[in-house]
Amino acid sequence: MHEMAITQSLVETVCEHAAGRRVHSVRIEVGALCAVLPDAMQFCFGLATEGTVADGARLDLDVLAASARCLSCGQDFEPPELISLCPCGSADVELVAGRDLKILSMEVS
Repeated sequence: MHEMAITQSLVETVCEHAAGRRVHSVRIEVGALCAVLPDAMQFCFGLATEGTVADGARLDLDVLAASARCLSCGQDFEPPELISLCPCGSADVELVAGRDLKILSMEVS
């Protein structure tokens, strides 16, 4: 389960930026096509934070829909998967959003 490795990296980053302060919540944005299962990440977050300044913190996940643009016809569309054709049939597609994983905010004291 790669969610554990990703979540451990997330927790390390959060704890580093907390600089010893207690972390109460973390809000992240997960792209719909970044191959991370939100429920698995929630589970892993609880395990990864044990014994850290983020122990017991709440993880809020915002799932960002995927967005793509066809470089042939210019149409914007929501691709159902990472490698998708434009509705016009073109494979000349640029993924605009949906693969990112970002820390949006964290609450500390």
